Amino acid sequence: MEVFVENLFTYFFVALLFFLVLYNYLRKQKSDSQIVDEKIKKAKELGIYEPVSLHPVVDVNSCIQSGACITACPEKDILGIRNGKAVTINASRCVGHSACFSACPVDAISLHIGTEKRGVDLPHVTPNFESNVEGIYIAGEMGGMGLIKNAVEQGKQAVQNLTKSIKNNVETNYDLIIVGSGPAGISASLQAKKNNLKFLTLDQDSLGGTVYSFPRAKIVMTSPMDLPLFGKLKLFETSKTELLEIWEKVLSTNNIKVNLGEKVEEITKLNNIFTVETSKGNYTSKKVLLAIGRRGTPRKLGIPGEEKEKVAYRLLEPELIKNQKVIVVGGGDSAIESAILLSHEGNEVTLSYRKDSFSRIKPQNFENITKAKENNSVKIILNSNLIEIMEDSVKIEIDGNSKIIENNLVYIFAGGELPTQFLNKVGIKISTKYGEAILQKQ
Repeated sequence: MEVFVENLFTYFFVALLFFLVLYNYLRKQKSDSQIVDEKIKKAKELGIYEPVSLHPVVDVNSCIQSGACITACPEKDILGIRNGKAVTINASRCVGHSACFSACPVDAISLHIGTEKRGVDLPHVTPNFESNVEGIYIAGEMGGMGLIKNAVEQGKQAVQNLTKSIKNNVETNYDLIIVGSGPAGISASLQAKKNNLKFLTLDQDSLGGTVYSFPRAKIVMTSPMDLPLFGKLKLFETSKTELLEIWEKVLSTNNIKVNLGEKVEEITKLNNIFTVETSKGNYTSKKVLLAIGRRGTPRKLGIPGEEKEKVAYRLLEPELIKNQKVIVVGGGDSAIESAILLSHEGNEVTLSYRKDSFSRIKPQNFENITKAKENNSVKIILNSNLIEIMEDSVKIEIDGNSKIIENNLVYIFAGGELPTQFLNKVGIKISTKYGEAILQKQ
């Protein structure tokens, strides 16, 4: 009888302990879910809940609530756990690191671009980075992966893939011509050198591509990347200048020369040989890799006065702009960072954005622009559009009403346009992606 009582007591104690653990677990899960619900509610109020470009999509049937995706995300609060499953919170702030995708232990996350309502134009590219034109490959920002780390990885992988199909039964100037010297182009050049290819790298502008156009003091938010012939580059926050110096050093060390200021005007194919016509000459090649950005051609507003000298589409040296009345147009990271940098030089800065809230900006930039607004160093006008640019002023429409503002300089950051005409001429097909997966585990 005593043994029975002891066993009964033991069972009761174990059951009670199990109940308490389960109760605390469910209570914490409920509390965490409520916190995530509040974050989602706030994200919707701020207009940053809906994705605007590359973003994670969770398969709730596969999710096991490991939380690995949340821990891995460098941007924070893009994902959260609600009711035992991962969900997106601030989807529009996702910048496509793909860290969540790699970290998920059960492959429950895929990366999608566009939404059912908002499409994104992308060229047709296979998993091997080859376009619909056999022999022409695409890597980096134009293919939908604009983050530096991802572009570097794509440039490397594209060259690894195309190297396997290079045939030496035809005579050409080069095995490979790389168009663009941004992160993808630099990585591709290093990989081509490593693979002992005879190659040429061309760029119509400057080394670094989009990175070069960043303001000098801009901090490039990046993460460790693997550069061919260099190894792991462990960077989390670095200036544009530091990053460009690293790229210049690794290219110089490996005797790689980039033809800068040489624009590719036409690419034709005949009998599996590509002829690349540039502003300085013609070259033949067995393969071509397009590592050009989407922002090579700045998107213009199409308003009167936009051709004036006071209008610019990138800010290179904010420290040289002082005591001016400046209008910055745009609501992305580049616009916000430029507005803040200009405000540090004693300029009277007004930030005009057509929407009612900022979306898809880094949390640090959101915090910085909020502080700038609070201390009146940057005047923010939402729901506004520039409608005319005059010599010493601009006309701006705010909530349907026009207003004249004194002005010396205008910086427009309205994104860039895909070089559609050039791609069409080459024969590359472009399609609009409406929430389609571009990165998922097989």
